[in-house]
Amino acid sequence: MGENNDLSDICSNFATNNKNQHMKLFDVYPLFNVNIVKGQGCKVWDDQGQEYLDLYGGHAVISVGHSHPHYIKKVTEQLNKIGFYSNSVINKLQVELAERLGHISGYDDYQLFLINSGAEANENALKLASFTNGRTRVLSAEKAFHGRTSLAVEVTNNPKIIAPINANGHVTYLPMNDLPTWEAELQKGDVCAVILECIQGVGGIKLATKEFAQGLQKLCKEHNTVLICDEIQCGYGRSGKFFAHQWLDIKPDIITVAKGIANGFPMGAVLIAPDFQPVYGQLGTTFGGNHLACAAALAVLDIFEEEHLVENAHEVGEYLMEELKKIESPHIQDIRGRGLMIGIDLDIPHKDVRQPLIYQEHCFTGCAGTNILRLLPPLCLTKEEADLFIEKLKKVLVLL
Repeated sequence: MGENNDLSDICSNFATNNKNQHMKLFDVYPLFNVNIVKGQGCKVWDDQGQEYLDLYGGHAVISVGHSHPHYIKKVTEQLNKIGFYSNSVINKLQVELAERLGHISGYDDYQLFLINSGAEANENALKLASFTNGRTRVLSAEKAFHGRTSLAVEVTNNPKIIAPINANGHVTYLPMNDLPTWEAELQKGDVCAVILECIQGVGGIKLATKEFAQGLQKLCKEHNTVLICDEIQCGYGRSGKFFAHQWLDIKPDIITVAKGIANGFPMGAVLIAPDFQPVYGQLGTTFGGNHLACAAALAVLDIFEEEHLVENAHEVGEYLMEELKKIESPHIQDIRGRGLMIGIDLDIPHKDVRQPLIYQEHCFTGCAGTNILRLLPPLCLTKEEADLFIEKLKKVLVLL
């Protein structure tokens, strides 16, 4: 009895001493003081009812627009049936997604492995390449970003985010579009894979040239090296073709996708050339390709086809680039990109433009490096919304 009373006292004292304590979020991101609670198309609203134009797309994730009615309908219908079950049983939605994605992307003969994120897609792509040729060295581009998991972060050219446990010396970083330098490394005969973003996102909207990409593909074939195109940000219609590498007339061995594949539902995928043979046990996933994720991804493809969003990304993206180049401001150094993946290179820190865009003009954009505004809007962006962004940007620039 006494022991129980002592325990009660201890618990009571602990509760009293800790009544004002609570779990807090690990402080990873610098946050804008805006709480977004609703979205529709290319617009979002905060908890105060303020409307914002969204040229950020949740970091290129929102492909078909916020709260698209067909997307909501299909996801809700699936949730009312079953949201998840194990990959140990047949999931016909996965089969349908593979067939639809192969058809719309032009890769009918490829194989599909479904997972949960872009980093996981690159992780599995690199593992598959190594399983195939038994090598361990990888070539990656300077300023590349491929994710934050073990192998993915190692091929990312940013020492600040590579933990000591991930720094295993497997990767050589080379300058984009410098084909002779890549050729010299490939001739050593020990390169497992080349991983390349044909449009670098975090790297500042840097584009691979056709000459470089085609030469690199040829060298990879000559040296039995797997060519991986990371289409996680630049793919899925964002460039105005389904994949950004299709502008360069190449066909990689492996393609990784995520972000826009399911319009915000966590999903990633690896498209794998037909000559790769699966071996049971080498790759696997618990949540990848679950019923709800597949329903979301299929809804995205429905909307792509019905609303011609890849074509819209090309048309509106070209229009937006042309209008941006007409802006007379000493602070704009360069405009570059493809489709609705556009970089505005500034001579001042991007925060000097991005913050007033958000707080005064109520418009979201992304950024890269220290001085590049990155535009990654939903692919349903209209020319009228592009004009509205131009107007907002001009208002900010004229005050600087």
